[in-house]
Amino acid sequence: MIKSKIDAIYIHIPFCNIRCSYCDFYILTNMQREYERYVEYIIKEINLYPKLEYDTIYFGGGTPSVLSISSIEKILSNLKFNENTEISLELNPTNMDLEKLMELKKLGVNRLSIGIQSFNDDILKLMRREHNKEDGIKTFYDAKKAGFSNISIDLIFAVPSQTLKDLENDLNQIEILKPDHISIYSLIWEEKSRFSKLLKEKKITKLSDELEEKMYLYIIDRLTKMGYTHYEVSSFCLSNKLGRHNIKYWENKEFIGVGISSSSYYDNKRFEKIKKLKEYYRYIDENKIPINEKTIEIVDEKELENLKYIMGLRLLNKGVIYDPKKEKIVNKLIENNLVYLNDGKIFLTKKGLLLSDTVTVELMD
Repeated sequence: MIKSKIDAIYIHIPFCNIRCSYCDFYILTNMQREYERYVEYIIKEINLYPKLEYDTIYFGGGTPSVLSISSIEKILSNLKFNENTEISLELNPTNMDLEKLMELKKLGVNRLSIGIQSFNDDILKLMRREHNKEDGIKTFYDAKKAGFSNISIDLIFAVPSQTLKDLENDLNQIEILKPDHISIYSLIWEEKSRFSKLLKEKKITKLSDELEEKMYLYIIDRLTKMGYTHYEVSSFCLSNKLGRHNIKYWENKEFIGVGISSSSYYDNKRFEKIKKLKEYYRYIDENKIPINEKTIEIVDEKELENLKYIMGLRLLNKGVIYDPKKEKIVNKLIENNLVYLNDGKIFLTKKGLLLSDTVTVELMD
């Protein structure tokens, strides 16, 4: 039984039509016949937990937008929330139209995260995205027409063959659309991804570190000039429309994850759910929360201290409280122009943003 007061839930929908070139997540492709059954089991899992009132509800994946409106409605009808709850849903442009968006809005979904990733058709093909530039733009405007006033766009940069000019064109399009929020990530070369396979086969090449750094600094400069607040390493927003659910992760707040392979953190434990569909169903049928026991990690005081640096430095306006015991390390980081001190807190500099993982490791030692 959960002892903690938890107000955030993540709902994992693992289904995709195809696997993108950069993806190494646990997903299930071409399993349309399984959608309805999986939703029934998601609902059963939700009902294994106490009836909590949620401040944030997040549908992630995979591709949550492959689900029918009736499936999303069934899930939401089993969750307790109020008019101030942030209900976010990730979507792909190819499985969402104006009518479906209007229905989503009626259900109470009030924040969308559109996986556009690029406005360049050649790069989209390379990434094996199903949509093209026009699909992405149309979906954004349809979401506006449907009445959504909190829309996030996901972009990826430092993709093989991408130039600074390509990135500039992406940001020109962002300037036209003016989404409320942007999450923009540098490409991660996941070991089992198609991109890593193509790299080993020498069919593609990585961009240089210098070009990737140049791109990231250009993104920060360009988006801040457009009026966006750079509030987290990879996140920008207008009018204080921060992603409330993700902030809970970065502030190390506890949350429930439901669905196959989802992560959870509560009662001083971090863990993942089971990854095999049949086994997941079996656990639920036995009224057991389907925890993968091998993934359980006890969050002790030392771990909490480390998480403070890992998560705290990501939130650029929050910083981390300065610990005098780390004076030597902090002074070295200041000398190298990686961090600065302000009002008793440590913050990343622009250079520090580029090397945030290195800075975090130094502070954790």
